Amino acid sequence: MVDQLALPTSEADQSDEAIIFPDANQLVTEDDTPVDNFASEKQQRLLTSILFSSLKERQPFIAAANVGIYYTDDQPPIVPDVFVSFGVQVAKDWWAKQNRCYLLWKFGKPPEIAIELVSNKVGKELTDKLAIYEHMRVSYYAVYDPKQRLSEHPLRIFELRGTQYFELSQPWMAHVELGLTLWDGELEGNDNTWLRWQDANGNLLPTGDEQAAQAQAQAEQERDRADRLAAYLRSQGINPDELPQ
Repeated sequence: MVDQLALPTSEADQSDEAIIFPDANQLVTEDDTPVDNFASEKQQRLLTSILFSSLKERQPFIAAANVGIYYTDDQPPIVPDVFVSFGVQVAKDWWAKQNRCYLLWKFGKPPEIAIELVSNKVGKELTDKLAIYEHMRVSYYAVYDPKQRLSEHPLRIFELRGTQYFELSQPWMAHVELGLTLWDGELEGNDNTWLRWQDANGNLLPTGDEQAAQAQAQAEQERDRADRLAAYLRSQGINPDELPQ
């Protein structure tokens, strides 16, 4: 068990026990363990980066990969492949020891979403990890099993109802207004199946590159429309450059 700090109490609270929190300086916030593989790294980055480029109106939130979550003082942290927590943000001084990982008692709430990517049969994603997220009261827990090592379903999503998880029949997480889906396409030169976010209408949340491509295509359409209008005006003997602004 890590060393603990007692919060100071007022005179009115002296009859009660002091509230105890672990000392962040005693916590292991990083152990330099590398990510499992290239596929996991790229998938994690895809999931987190899309949220920051597509959900700017829902800031603040944290979307992180391979960051430890301390949920109790006598257990090691759990490290989701990806987690999302709305209504909170990382401290500006994120190099400070107490700000390097997700301390449940510091942020005051669990994440809304935890995602695990299955690359082998030893991760216990559907047993031990599921029980931990359920105990932490994470609203939604998703298991992406692309090679179907744990079950015949590549994507399974669980929703917390009361104190227990129930598996969803559809990949829509109503309380956070986000969905997950499998998408076949190219990402950074790799043509594969990817786990991606979607909206209520089943539309993919775009990556930053996709947003830029869409903006460029729209700008080109606007230029083409303007060129065609100018050509038509000239065919009618009207100089478009002389039109009032």
